[in-house]
Parts: sequence; C-alpha cells; structure tokens
Amino acid sequence: MDFARVLDAVTAFLDARGARHALAGAFALHAYGRTRATSDLDLIVEASVQAPLLAFLEGLGYERLYLSKGFSNHLHADPALGRLDFIYVDARTADLLFGGARRIELFPGRTSTVPRPEHLAAMKILAMKNDPARTFQELADLQFLLGLPGIDKAEIRATFEKHGLAERFHELERTITGS
Repeated sequence: MDFARVLDAVTAFLDARGARHALAGAFALHAYGRTRATSDLDLIVEASVQAPLLAFLEGLGYERLYLSKGFSNHLHADPALGRLDFIYVDARTADLLFGGARRIELFPGRTSTVPRPEHLAAMKILAMKNDPARTFQELADLQFLLGLPGIDKAEIRATFEKHGLAERFHELERTITGS
C-alpha cells in the first residue's frame, strides 16, 4: 500500500472541508516509537463528515466492507490504495481528542495529527472490550504505551475500570513493574 499517497488524498479531502482528523493504529503508535507491520491506514475523523467521506471514497473506487455510526472499513482493488479504516467521533469527543493531539512528521515533508498516548490507549481498551479476539494484540500495544515516559497511568487505569477491564490493567502493570 502506498500509505503516503493515500494519506495525502484523504487528508486533502478532509482539510478542504475543515474536518479534524488524526492517525490511529500502527502509524499513531509509530509516532511514539512502536513500529509494527501494518497493511492498512487507520484514521479518526469527526462524525459530521462521515457521509461526504463515504461518497468520496466510493468515487475513488473503494468498496465499503463495514459501516456503523462509529466505524467504517474500505478496501480498494488496487493494492497501492489498500485498506482504510475510519473511527468517527462526536463533537465532544473530537474536542477532547484533537485538543490534546500533536503534529508529527511520519512521512518526509508531511505532518499528521496524532492523539495523546492516553487517547490511543482508550481506543485500544475499547477495541479489546468490543472484540475480545484482539486482546493479545491490544495488550502488547497498551504495555508499550504504559511504558512511555510521562504517561498518565491513572487516566489509563480509569479507562480500563470504566469498561470493566480493571484486572487487565493490573496484569499490564505487573508486567511493567515486574512484581
């Protein structure tokens, strides 16, 4: 997949509409130093842009694999355009998420918005809760995020607790501290 080309096309569309957006998934983790293989591009966007974004992607030839109020997945027949996954957030969540996000350069000459590590952790916790088959992958990413300097562990612990996964937090904490 030509990640830079696809990211350029999607961000140009979103920027033209004034829609806030950020990277998620493997590329967001890479911004904090965790590199892992990926075959798709994950983006967080404001929910208000969902309908025009879907039409835009269809116009580019993407097949819609899944659609809900909060998520959509798209696949292009051309491997260079690959798979796109979107997380749609409401205005309140967007204000929190984008207010704390930062701009980083992942591709030469291209900056992208990346959420705070605590917000990435919240997305991983929700993914694990909603799809238990993802637990081990998400736990590995969460272990990395919890090990970052300056991370707000109390905020992440509260998110685990809010979603009934407090024991998972304690498991991770034991792996990090070794006790």
